[in-house]
Amino acid sequence: MEAVNSTTSGFSSVLAGTKYANVNIPPQVDYVIEAVSNAGVWTWVFTLIALCVAYDQIAYIVRKGPIVGPAMKIPFIGPFLDSMDPRFDGYHAKWSSGPLSCVSIFHKFVVIASTRDMARKVFNSPAYVKPTVVDVAPKLLGHDNWVFLDGKAHVDFRKGLNGLFTRKALELYLPGQEEAYNTYFKHFLKMTKDAGGKPVPFMHEFREVMCAVSCRTFVGHYISDEAVTKIAEDYYLITAALELVNLPVILPYTKSWYGKKAADMVLAEFSKCAAKSKVRMAAGGEVTCIMDAWILSMIQSERWREAEEKGEPHNVEKPSPLLRMFNDYEISQTIFTFLFASQDATSSAATWLFQVTAQRPDVLDRVREENIKVRNGDPNAPITMDQLESLTYTRAVVRELLRWRPPVIMVPYVTKKAFPLTEDYTVPKGSMLIPTTFMALHDPEVYDNPSHFDPERYYSGDAEEKGSKNYLVFGTGPHYCLGQVYAQLNLALMIGKASVMLDWKHHATPKSEEIKVFATIFPMDDCPLTFEERKCRKASDEELFEKNRLRNMAVKGQCFWGRKADWTLDFPEVIG
Repeated sequence: MEAVNSTTSGFSSVLAGTKYANVNIPPQVDYVIEAVSNAGVWTWVFTLIALCVAYDQIAYIVRKGPIVGPAMKIPFIGPFLDSMDPRFDGYHAKWSSGPLSCVSIFHKFVVIASTRDMARKVFNSPAYVKPTVVDVAPKLLGHDNWVFLDGKAHVDFRKGLNGLFTRKALELYLPGQEEAYNTYFKHFLKMTKDAGGKPVPFMHEFREVMCAVSCRTFVGHYISDEAVTKIAEDYYLITAALELVNLPVILPYTKSWYGKKAADMVLAEFSKCAAKSKVRMAAGGEVTCIMDAWILSMIQSERWREAEEKGEPHNVEKPSPLLRMFNDYEISQTIFTFLFASQDATSSAATWLFQVTAQRPDVLDRVREENIKVRNGDPNAPITMDQLESLTYTRAVVRELLRWRPPVIMVPYVTKKAFPLTEDYTVPKGSMLIPTTFMALHDPEVYDNPSHFDPERYYSGDAEEKGSKNYLVFGTGPHYCLGQVYAQLNLALMIGKASVMLDWKHHATPKSEEIKVFATIFPMDDCPLTFEERKCRKASDEELFEKNRLRNMAVKGQCFWGRKADWTLDFPEVIG
């Protein structure tokens, strides 16, 4: 035993004394090796952190290259805290800093393209980029959703949806939209009455009405009023989850978690609607919503295939394109993308429309005049597609509003491979690449006084032609918005119908013109308004002479649409 101990002791002593026998180690290296071998746990931890920080900084600097961006990155998180409370002024400063700028948040390297030409190049480069919306979007919509398809698969799927937004199809959806507006305009009046005539912030109400209109347009009456209200209320949670950068996983009780629960609820409701629509359309029901139109195309495709198998394809008209029969969940997913794409954008536009028309009575008067005329003096008369399209000034107001306050100010993409965006800079693979639309829509070389709201640009001016490449409200390229015509006509219907049925007043605050970013953009004070029902009044001699309207429709002792009057001859008020 003693021999063993002696041998062991002797062996250790020899190793210690001849540490690097026959190797000539410089003293500096020997010092480093000695320090490492004697390092404690915390020394290793701090060293590892320092190496990670160094790697994070070096990776950022290499990716950044010559473009505008912070010289150094806040370790790991970058400007994550700023992204939790996004400010429009901060975004605008970033866009103004240069054609290309960047930030890095967690593992995401983000490049921002600010000019019109840069934005158009991104929109039109499907070989290099694909839409990503925001990090959490695939978790809400489903990773297999059609909006995340790429290349030919995406093109083929879109072909099957194009027929849902034709002029003929859009006219079928008008009754459902008007029905929803009639209901909610009464609600607006009740809100003001319940508040004792005091102003109420209406941004959330506009979100609800636009969600209800969308639901009636997309799934008709297959969904109950209670479910529509539930979706309208809970959709706020989905929007709140759409932060530009989220944590990599969905944690319980976070915005993403609540958003996911709300999205699952919407998908479940729309799946039920799809099952009901299939039964009704197979029985020969009429198309009343987008879901009906799409399912009818599927049924017609199935019938043609069956006829072809029997050798009788000539007896059935061949649909174009041919569609397979999607299951209820797939239909629900697709319809949800329409709601996803429209809800926040139309809510933003509606809020700004009511605010700016109240601030500009000259604009509202012309909208009202045009709309009462096309309805032949009856504010409750339903409108046709021909009549809606004839509202040239109202549509110019909508067009200018979308330029002046574009709801979608940024469109996130992810690079599929290194993207040589300019001669001097290549966006690394896997980066988030975000073109902005705002700067193109406010280019002073294209639009005179671009920060001023002026519908004349599109009514009598040359903005349509001069700004044809700048009007990126609905994007461009293979992923341009399918529903751009629907969205503009829907907004024209809304503000036109409101103008002849309601009077409203905007109660300005110091924050009314400040812009809040909540997925899209809204007034910082949420648009405080009061509403009143529009009354009849006696027309003046000047109005009768200048406008010469409703003369043949006047009814002695009452207004044209049936309200009793105190005078012998009266007319609707068509001039403010």
